[in-house]
Amino acid sequence: MLSASSLLTASLGAGPFFKVPAAEPRLPDDPGQPAVLVPIRSIGPGERERIARHLLDLDLHDRFLRFGYAASDEQVRHYVDSLDFERDEIFGIYNRRLEIIAMAHLAFPPADQPIDCAEFGGSVSKQVRGRGYGARLFDRVIVTARNEGIGMLFIHALSENAAMLKIARKAGATVARTGSEAEAHLQLPKADFDSRMAEIALDNFGEIDFQLKARAMQFWGFLHRMQAIRRGARSTTEHTES
Repeated sequence: MLSASSLLTASLGAGPFFKVPAAEPRLPDDPGQPAVLVPIRSIGPGERERIARHLLDLDLHDRFLRFGYAASDEQVRHYVDSLDFERDEIFGIYNRRLEIIAMAHLAFPPADQPIDCAEFGGSVSKQVRGRGYGARLFDRVIVTARNEGIGMLFIHALSENAAMLKIARKAGATVARTGSEAEAHLQLPKADFDSRMAEIALDNFGEIDFQLKARAMQFWGFLHRMQAIRRGARSTTEHTES
């Protein structure tokens, strides 16, 4: 886990974390190396379509692992439409085109069920797997869950979802298998100063990264439009002269 001081440095724009890499970051294969800080942003209700595109891009087997059944497009849409952004937390990792390439859903219990448990669910686009994004999302969810007073985090997954269960075990979760299904539970420590500062820094870092990518998209879009105008003007001039 990255320290709060490292996260604050990153969120304030100091040090190497703030520099936008030439490619999407890859995590080191050597577990002895320090973890790479991946920008993760809290997703709001205005981004339901982005969420839907990410989930609809999953093939049937990946949907089976994510939802526990081979969800149809209609069922995926229903899931997205039913997301409760007031109660739950949704986190995403974005590429340079501001497409969601990995996301996590931290589901809290309904208000009329005052229990200190929450459930984690996540998905990663096929083209960016192997970069540790699932583990980074899980770490991010743990920070928020602790600060919200959650004492136990659950993961309900199919037994064949080895990647998800590996993430849970590595975090210290206890995994119990029952036939084709598995359930992991992770006891969380209480919130402290470090966890609260970490959440502030992570939120800032994720939002700064998103805004940088949005401005870069605007710049390149403007540049392409200007180039198209110049090409059009040049073509018109050449046609007139001929």
